[in-house]
Amino acid sequence: MSTDMNLSDNGSGDLIIPDTAVPVDPEDYLKDIPDYDDNFTIEMLIQKILTDDKQYDLSKIISAYEFAAKAHEGQKRSSGQAYIIHPLAVAYILLELGMDTDTICAALLHDVVEDTPATLDDLKKRFGQDVAMLVDGVTKLSKIPIFTKEEQQAENIRKILLAMSQDIRVMIIKLCDRLHNMRTLKYRPLDKQRNTALETMNIYAPIAHRLGIRAVKEELEDLAFHYLDPFAYSEIEHILENKKEKREAFIEIIKSRIAQRFKSEEFAEPPQIEGRVKSIYGIYKKIFLHHKNIDEIYDKYAVRIIVTTIAECYNVLGLIHDMFRPLPNRFKDYISTPKSNMYQSLHTTVLGREGIPFEVQIRTWDMHETAEYGIAAHWKYKEGIQGKDKMEQRLAWVRQVIEAQQTSDDVEEIVRIIKTDLAPEDIVVMTPKGMSVCLPVNSTVIDFAYRIHTEIGHKTVGAKVDGRIVPLDYKLRTGEICEILTSKDPDKGPNRAWLNIVRTNEARSKIRSWFKKERREENVIEGKAELEREFKRHRINLDESEYAAFLEDDFKRHNCETLDDFYASIGYGGVLLSKMIPRLKDKYEKLHAHENDEPSVIPLIQPKSSSKSSIILDRIDDIAVKFAQCCNPLPGDDIVGFITRGHGISVHTTSCTNYKAVLSRNDPSELNRWCEIQWSDNSNSQLQTSFEVTAVDRVGLVYDITAVLLEARVPIIHSASRVMKNGNAIFECTILISGTEQLKNLFDKLRKVRGVFSVDRSAI
Repeated sequence: MSTDMNLSDNGSGDLIIPDTAVPVDPEDYLKDIPDYDDNFTIEMLIQKILTDDKQYDLSKIISAYEFAAKAHEGQKRSSGQAYIIHPLAVAYILLELGMDTDTICAALLHDVVEDTPATLDDLKKRFGQDVAMLVDGVTKLSKIPIFTKEEQQAENIRKILLAMSQDIRVMIIKLCDRLHNMRTLKYRPLDKQRNTALETMNIYAPIAHRLGIRAVKEELEDLAFHYLDPFAYSEIEHILENKKEKREAFIEIIKSRIAQRFKSEEFAEPPQIEGRVKSIYGIYKKIFLHHKNIDEIYDKYAVRIIVTTIAECYNVLGLIHDMFRPLPNRFKDYISTPKSNMYQSLHTTVLGREGIPFEVQIRTWDMHETAEYGIAAHWKYKEGIQGKDKMEQRLAWVRQVIEAQQTSDDVEEIVRIIKTDLAPEDIVVMTPKGMSVCLPVNSTVIDFAYRIHTEIGHKTVGAKVDGRIVPLDYKLRTGEICEILTSKDPDKGPNRAWLNIVRTNEARSKIRSWFKKERREENVIEGKAELEREFKRHRINLDESEYAAFLEDDFKRHNCETLDDFYASIGYGGVLLSKMIPRLKDKYEKLHAHENDEPSVIPLIQPKSSSKSSIILDRIDDIAVKFAQCCNPLPGDDIVGFITRGHGISVHTTSCTNYKAVLSRNDPSELNRWCEIQWSDNSNSQLQTSFEVTAVDRVGLVYDITAVLLEARVPIIHSASRVMKNGNAIFECTILISGTEQLKNLFDKLRKVRGVFSVDRSAI
């Protein structure tokens, strides 16, 4: 058997490819087929093709293999195997999904452009435009301006989605590529294992779910789960293994009973009855995430019944409910209301004579093909997707993901969209006219309004769920009927606060787009204020004239031409400052490292005896004094005064960021407005100050904190609390206090409250 690929090297590392492929005889490859043990060979691939019912261009596939084998010659995988085994494995998985000739060729060639001297032009000349386009779609971007690995990841995913919107086969190849990489992940370093598993769970498994490729989705989840939580994986696997014989016997008994009952019924063709066990990750989600005992998981055992027509599906449902007792609220009709990935079946959970609940899934053969292979079923059974409208319908979510990311000006938004909007759990809500709307779990009535129509979303003023008025942040549930109440005011638009309420990125994208288009001046003001607040909070002390130069890289990254464009993008939510600030803070500290030292101590002038004020000023009497809220000075703090225009003197601490900024600039005109002041020795006044307590959220936390304040006889001016997404709580309070010594004693007591792990002063 010849392995000569008719490729040569011109000495510069470039491959030279002849214009036409040399015909090859498939029989040359059908000798000594090894047993399947993940050492994939071209012989295995050919054998699979010849035993399949589909027609393939075998000569083109073998030419693609020879090209790839030559290009990857000498390269090894982390396992030590020849690299060509990986493209062969991906091609084999795609054959199992029933994909076409060009997809198999692209799978064999999918890494040659990224990892070898071969170019897309080389592939286009030899294998045609379609194969070259598919390979380009799955090839990672090599050189783009990035700040982080996360942004590199996001850009690569965005590229794949853009290519996928033109040809869905790009993503199917990428999923099979990821599946084989996950199967062989044990050979990678531990940090790579975890990062790859996390990316698989958050990105590729949800995409496989949305494309309806169940087998790929479940295997990706199980493999990723194995690396992310090996202890839980092993525990569930152990439970299932211990009950394996009992489980298999139980399923066989149920199948036998159902088959016996069906003998007395008439069907167009005999139904097929199958048994299955829920995936390990599926069981994990029920046990650990939903806090259930394994005996409470009613669908860990399932029987699948496949019939010919939809009418037979409902007839079988009646027979099952006649044979077994159905459990309340455990029936789902996905035939009349398909899932977002076009999945259709009847699901019912019933109780057998043994007292063990199990799920029964009833579907037609067409539904079964879609359930198992998703969008790939169009190639396996129908030789590709017929009609542009059907393709548009199946891939509408891809367009929504890309559009939502584009409105955000944040490349990493695309990863967050996939993790939220493509999550497997969906709800189905009805309109008053009976139309069903599919949304992610925890979606609000605002998400529902925007899913119906953009203008309805913009003009939403209220909502009714099952006939009763609900707030706009009400979280919808499956089966509810939602009616949106709208304003007749033509100028009515969304509220900026809705960005924190909505669950779907589709709604968030439309709200951002409205503000971007209709409220530019407002966005500029809001964005500038937010940036300055964040700079102040993180002690980034820059003059406004320095902003443009300091943020130049971020301008380019977010496609902004001017500082006002950048402010506007922050204002309408397109740029998330929380993602940028850590990087900007590092950049600032590197640029101003020499300025981080404490300023020299300012000599204080000896105080004059005075009873008019608790503050003694040097040669200045009878002048208005106020305490700056940026640093909240208290008796005991080192202080300095700022002479304001028309408002007397503003008192700051010597560690105040505003004061340090003036010292660093060393501008005489600014320094002249600062004067030396000092607390008097007989100060008995109380001043306002604020503090913030961070603690683990629990019942009674606020009571315990306020009890400490009451015991210390500290007057409370204002207090508020809120719960954060990570399960912690923030308690904010403004009090009257006599000085730093009393405040220190109070903080010591607060830190002893159960669950509290930080107490800090904050701005009023």
